[in-house]
Amino acid sequence: MSRDDTRQALAEYALRLGDNSLILGQRLSEWCSHAPQLEEDVALINIALDLVGQARALLSYAGELEGRGRGEDELAFLRDVREWRNLLLVEQPNGDFARTIARQLLFDCYAFELYRALSDSTDSQLAAIAAKSLKEVSYHRRHSVEWTLRLGDGTDESHRRMQAAIDDLWPYTGELFEADAVDAALIAAGIAPDPAELRAAWQASVSQVLARATLAQPESMGLLSGGRSGLHSEHLGHLLAEMQWLQRAYPGLQW
Repeated sequence: MSRDDTRQALAEYALRLGDNSLILGQRLSEWCSHAPQLEEDVALINIALDLVGQARALLSYAGELEGRGRGEDELAFLRDVREWRNLLLVEQPNGDFARTIARQLLFDCYAFELYRALSDSTDSQLAAIAAKSLKEVSYHRRHSVEWTLRLGDGTDESHRRMQAAIDDLWPYTGELFEADAVDAALIAAGIAPDPAELRAAWQASVSQVLARATLAQPESMGLLSGGRSGLHSEHLGHLLAEMQWLQRAYPGLQW
């Protein structure tokens, strides 16, 4: 593979990671002033801000690599739904608090393993972004683990809701570990890890938390996928309509 091909594969990879962070950050921002307690309201928004910061770095890098003159704002606000490359898991609606925490747990444990591996990437800029993100994701994971334990091993009602959330979101977890030609190119170049090699550590981490929280782990990995190729659930279009409306209404406006 030529250097230009590797560069374009890296641009696509950075776009995927940036899309994951931005969409999940947008979802968490929906909790602003609606969390079950004031402290948690602040915590969720801080996590959302971390994710948006990660998205800015990754989308800026993706725009630089692709060489089409698009920056972070153009990539965030001027792409249609089929152009987004985020995982289906992160675009799923918040639902109740248990569902939000379940989504965070499944993603945070994955992001921790991914960014830990990417910190050793042969691409210095991606490695730097990953190293900074890993510090933030470590907190995010601790937060979602603590809440999973509290809800899973809490009241009958909190346990029921947490189990229902895990069962409902589990079908989206298989997509976390899929690989395609983009991954293959970057694996060969030492830029990115093989997603399949992250599964065992993710599985061990999630299984331990669920056991401690007295929650049952679904038996098989889910098969719902398509986000990386632009095939999304109906929820993403509604999210983008809210996130992008200002830029769409006043295109090119300088603030």
